[in-house]
Amino acid sequence: MKIALALLVVFFWAWCPSDAKHVPCPFPEELWCSSREIATACQASCRNIPEKKSNAVQISLYYESLCPGCREFFVSQLYPTWLTLGDVINMTLVPYGNAEERNTSSGKWEFTCQHGESECLGNMIETCIMYYLKDASAYANVIYCMESSVDVLKSAPLCLQIYSKDVTWDKVQSCVNGDLGNQLMHQNALMTDALSPQHEYVPWILVNGKHTDDLQKQAQSALFNLVCKLYTGEKPDPCQAV
Repeated sequence: MKIALALLVVFFWAWCPSDAKHVPCPFPEELWCSSREIATACQASCRNIPEKKSNAVQISLYYESLCPGCREFFVSQLYPTWLTLGDVINMTLVPYGNAEERNTSSGKWEFTCQHGESECLGNMIETCIMYYLKDASAYANVIYCMESSVDVLKSAPLCLQIYSKDVTWDKVQSCVNGDLGNQLMHQNALMTDALSPQHEYVPWILVNGKHTDDLQKQAQSALFNLVCKLYTGEKPDPCQAV
C-alpha cells in the first residue's frame, strides 16, 4: 500500500507545473482529508486524519465486494486477525479490484465491474462507508457484517445501523449516488492501477507495502501467524504461543 500511495503522490507532483507555488489537486476539496497521502499531495492542513500505529504491520487488501475469494479472506483471515491483533495492525481496504473505468462526456467516471453492476454498487457503498467512518476501528465491523452476510448489498443498511450511530444510510446513499462517491471510486482506481507489481487477481494482498507470491500465500493461509512474525515491537500476548 505504501508503494501504491507513494506512486499516487508522485503522480500528483508530476502533474504540477514545475514553477507552480501550490500543487494543483485533482480531487475536490471534500476529499483532501480522506487520507494522509492525499492531504500531503494536496498540501491540505487536516486535523482528523487517523494516526498510523508505530511499528504496526501494514496489511492492504485490494478486493471486490462480491468476489468469493475476497470475502473468504476478509471474513476468515483479515477480520479475525485484526480483532485479535488490532493494536499492531494498520488495515487498508481498497474495493475496486478488476474493475475498469472510463471518463464520460459529463466529466464523471463510469465503472464496469467483474461481477456486474451489483458489485460496482457494493464497492461504492463500502468506499463511502469507509470515507465517513475514517478509521478501521470504526468501519471494519460494518464491512465484516456486510461481507459475511448472505446478501452483501441488502445487509448494508442494517449493518451500518448496528455499528454506526453517527453516519446515516441516507448520507451513505448520497455519497454513492453523487460526485463524492464517483471521485472516491476514481481514487481507488488510481491506487489499484499504481500497484507495483500490478495486480493479477483478487484478493491482492500487500504486507508492509510489498506483494510477493510467498507473502500472499502466507497471508491467505495464516495471517495471524504472519503478523505476529513480522511485528517488530513487543509481542502482544496472543502472539506468545506462535
